[in-house]
Amino acid sequence: MHLSRFHRVKLTHAPTPLEYLPRLTEYLGGPRLYIKRDDCTGLATGGNKTRKLEFLIGDALAQGATHIVTQGATQSNHVRQTAAAARKHGLRVTALLETRVADGAPEYYNNGNVLLDQIFDASIETRPAGLDMNAELHGVGERLRAQGERPYLIPGGGSNPIGALGYVVCAQELLVQANDLGLKIDRVVHATGSAGTQAGLVAGLEGLNSGIPVLGIGVRAPKEKQEENVYNLARQTWELLGVRGDLRREAVEANSDYVGPGYGQPTDGMVEAVRLLAQLEGILLDPVYSGKGMAGLIDLIRTGRFGKDENIVFVHTGGAVGLFGYRELFGSPLERA
Repeated sequence: MHLSRFHRVKLTHAPTPLEYLPRLTEYLGGPRLYIKRDDCTGLATGGNKTRKLEFLIGDALAQGATHIVTQGATQSNHVRQTAAAARKHGLRVTALLETRVADGAPEYYNNGNVLLDQIFDASIETRPAGLDMNAELHGVGERLRAQGERPYLIPGGGSNPIGALGYVVCAQELLVQANDLGLKIDRVVHATGSAGTQAGLVAGLEGLNSGIPVLGIGVRAPKEKQEENVYNLARQTWELLGVRGDLRREAVEANSDYVGPGYGQPTDGMVEAVRLLAQLEGILLDPVYSGKGMAGLIDLIRTGRFGKDENIVFVHTGGAVGLFGYRELFGSPLERA
């Protein structure tokens, strides 16, 4: 996979660490758990979108873009990283924030990622839930084009074939690390939402004939829809890479049992997972993606889905800054001395 064929900028502090989680492994009684620290990618507090943005911003610059336009939920990790990447390369940025969570606390709409978007001077426009956000994206692009800008549109999550190349890179990186450690990985698990991370991992690991299955723990869509979205994007990425043969449909697996009431809505499992990783391993998860992804992994371990001797790698997609939008779940005011 000759990824140097594609336009790319350097944003990621790579390779990100691959760490063993001894205390969580002991607490759960096996399997052996490892974590791929893509919360440590470096850009604007890090996260998985940074890898995607290397290729997306590279493509935008190659096309002579002056203005990046993207969209996401109110507490979008993607928007925060996109704003930072755009600013780093001298591009203006407009972000459409969809109010998917209508009953959040005041911090949800003013703190966390929203605060960082404002610090990066992103032009923020809000949209109610339920609109066709891709159509909204194109509408803003047309408006900017009429104003003399050269807009480059990035879909939610950076999840298109160009963005998914970032997780083909991650798949390659993970295999190098595993080989250096003499570690046989039995499966990779992560939170899956807009599909780009899972699509890139699947295309990369399948294209490299790794034999490592990928399980995405869904945070929004039902299982059938999530798998359809991931497979379609993985197949497009496969074709962009020019990999020979067909991508197996069986390579895409999602479990959407841990979404709870809906996207961005807290669950008891998520809260437990965030607390466990913090208190056992000193690692912060996020309340929307990695928290629910880890909650799913923990529950599947407890219900005997995985063997005690398996080696499982959890890909941490970042987003801990979003915790500041959920303060009422995790903290209480300190008493003044």
